[in-house]
Amino acid sequence: MKKSSVKQSIAKAIAFFALFLGAFNFAARAGGDGFEVYLNNKLIAKQYLTQPLDLKTLALDKANINDQITIYFTQCNAIGKIAKGRSIVVKDEKGRMLKEWKFDDAKDAKPGMVIQVKELLQLENSPGEKSLSLFYRAEGHPDAQIITSLKISGKSA
Repeated sequence: MKKSSVKQSIAKAIAFFALFLGAFNFAARAGGDGFEVYLNNKLIAKQYLTQPLDLKTLALDKANINDQITIYFTQCNAIGKIAKGRSIVVKDEKGRMLKEWKFDDAKDAKPGMVIQVKELLQLENSPGEKSLSLFYRAEGHPDAQIITSLKISGKSA
């Protein structure tokens, strides 16, 4: 009878240990920096930075003048903390910063950063198409993280 009891205790300990490792493994994968990009509340890009970068290109022109882009960036190191010093930077093909939007410190779990498309279209002052990139910056996030690529055109669709 004691052997059965010892075997049951060992089996329970192994099961508990397996559950513990499984939960820890899930929590490690669930964390990490990531972002979502929406155009008028329609999801156009979602990326976790633990995955290979899958850069999306968004084409914008005068037909989008009243649209807005909303970016949600979650920082692994911001769990339980407030993301501070958040900004979105737009750069041209040569990596020159054209504009920066600064946002209030995050107050909830999913703080959105909204950019009006008309502001992006105002950056286009040359004929033809212009390639731009949006980057996320914040305290505790040392490198600017590319979010998406933009093709800006001054013509209507």
